Amino acid sequence: MVDISRLDFNLATTFLALWEERSVSRAARRLSLSQSAVSASLARLREAADDPLFVRTRDGMQPTPRAIAMAEPLQNGATLIQTAFSTVTAFDPATSRQHFSLGMSDDFQIAAGPLIAKRLAAEAPRVSVTFRQANKHRVEVLFEAGDIDFAVVAQPNIRSGLQHQEIGQSGYACLLDPAACGLTFPLTLEDYLTLPHLLVSFSGREGIVDHVLKTLGHARRVQSALTHFSALPPFLIGTRAIATLPLHAAQSLAAVSGLTVCAAPIDLGQYSVSLLWQRTADNLWMRQIISDAFREALPNMETICPP
Repeated sequence: MVDISRLDFNLATTFLALWEERSVSRAARRLSLSQSAVSASLARLREAADDPLFVRTRDGMQPTPRAIAMAEPLQNGATLIQTAFSTVTAFDPATSRQHFSLGMSDDFQIAAGPLIAKRLAAEAPRVSVTFRQANKHRVEVLFEAGDIDFAVVAQPNIRSGLQHQEIGQSGYACLLDPAACGLTFPLTLEDYLTLPHLLVSFSGREGIVDHVLKTLGHARRVQSALTHFSALPPFLIGTRAIATLPLHAAQSLAAVSGLTVCAAPIDLGQYSVSLLWQRTADNLWMRQIISDAFREALPNMETICPP
């Protein structure tokens, strides 16, 4: 059994040159090597194969039966290696069956997920996608485990191994059923504090609204705490209650539920939204699909005003 880990690809190249040229001198010229270098490589080949491989005759270097048996596998192997190094397979969305895993919180899934899915259905019907729950605290672990290919997060903590691109900004708004709440707009701080609140938080305890109200010397009454924005509509329709959430999610939920979006009566600020990926696993086409979807889904913060 030959230990091929001790061999190198140059020996296969020398073998194939001798196979085709049937001459040490011509093989040397073809490889731009000296005859002595080719002869030394032939000696190593003979030792590895335990066979003369090429025998000098009046008609040149003739292959032995062992060499004849080796020729085709080595030719095929050389072709495969050359192809691997010289050919980059282009990604064709129309025919690709690739699967992508995207990490993002459910407010982003609500706002941009359908846009991504529709674009894939139109341009890449065989490409599939999984949306994984992620945020800036979990995204690095998910990348390292190979669980996601791309991620969209708010104000990420960027590490050196991840590439990133800011794709927009968002802020916060309120979602409610005005008829059930008996309110007119604009929403006042008094009305805001009087209404029962629905809190959406991963911890289920408090959020940015509570922190801002505390600095103003106020507090709200949280009636129910949820972990997913998508659960809000059934809790709000026909109910005297209000929720404060990212504006892009509020607008998407209002569009399918009949609820109303309005500006919060306190300044909750804005935040950047970034797309993250690994340099070694990038797909420019998919990255563009994600970027386009978020540029459409994220609001124009300069035009937002109460109804």
